[in-house]
Amino acid sequence: MTHDRTAGQGSLQAAQLEHAVSETLHEARRKVEAAAHQVERGVEEAVGNARARMEQAAGCVEVAFDDTVTRTRSLWRRAWVAVVNWFDTSASVPIEGPAADRITWLRVLPFIGLHLACIGVVWVGVSAFAVGVALALYLLRMFAITAFYHRYFSHRAFQTSRLLQFVFGLIGASSVQRGPLWWAAHHRHHHRHADQPADLHSPVQHGFWKSHMGWFMTPRAFGTDFKVIPDLEKFPELRFLDRFDILLPVALAAGLFALGNVLERYAPSLGTSGPQLLIWGFFVSTIVLFHATVTINSLAHVWGKRRYATRDDSRNNLFLALITLGEGWHNNHHHYPASVRQGFYWWEIDITWYVLKAMSWLGLVWDLKPVPARIRDARTRQRAS
Repeated sequence: MTHDRTAGQGSLQAAQLEHAVSETLHEARRKVEAAAHQVERGVEEAVGNARARMEQAAGCVEVAFDDTVTRTRSLWRRAWVAVVNWFDTSASVPIEGPAADRITWLRVLPFIGLHLACIGVVWVGVSAFAVGVALALYLLRMFAITAFYHRYFSHRAFQTSRLLQFVFGLIGASSVQRGPLWWAAHHRHHHRHADQPADLHSPVQHGFWKSHMGWFMTPRAFGTDFKVIPDLEKFPELRFLDRFDILLPVALAAGLFALGNVLERYAPSLGTSGPQLLIWGFFVSTIVLFHATVTINSLAHVWGKRRYATRDDSRNNLFLALITLGEGWHNNHHHYPASVRQGFYWWEIDITWYVLKAMSWLGLVWDLKPVPARIRDARTRQRAS
């Protein structure tokens, strides 16, 4: 009896143990399955996140690639237009924002080349004839700039024939200061906004270097605003000259080179040659002419005396008047821009005025507009009162 009871208890304990083990295994299996599901969900989420990030990164790369392609195409297009502009100024790419005021170095390479070519004097030497030609071309072209580009085309301060306006347009274009329409349009803009933020070559607003030459190297300054020069745009010969303004400098350079070669052969006593006459007569003369001209932008608004209280900072400067044939009386000019004479008084040397007056005696120019005495003496009367 005791044996049977003991055996029954052992069976019961075994069954209980088996049940406990079964439950433990079931619980363990459930937990393992739950953990496996969590790991699976975690892996799926990680894979999904990774896929989304990869797709996002791929999208960014695609956008960046498209943007790079677009910018590259735009850069090449602008570079091509810059090169075309060397020969045809009508080609242009509209540029706005900060880029419009950045220097386009590719387009101004010829301008840089003009300066570098002057170093050639070291190899070609010098002669009195070459220096004389350089000086003569400086004076002739400076007169074309001051009398015609400035006082005639920009301000219409006198009248002349269509033929003579074209002839001096040709001479002015040989100065490598662009065409007469571009020059006049920008100068009229200057007078409307003198020494204000919109004045592209104001030293007061933009400093010396930009007012001296940096301004015209930018896309903003390259185009010609035909709306402000309707009186000049009507002449097709002037539009042609303005569009292909490189023709005259190239023709002048080639002519000087050919003349120098001829003189070297047939007049060796002059001591000149093709390369020498090219370097001195064209490159040196042109660079000196350019820098003398633009001192009116960069220096005549900061250096000199102010006779009149104009709304800008223009000054009168004798030295600048001498090197520019009269343009240095800049305060006078801003006081009354319509006058053909910028040296208002007899002691103010204005060589351009003297030559124009002599040309009027020959009937080449006429209707020279004077400065009215009441305007000229306005400051004197104000001081006296």
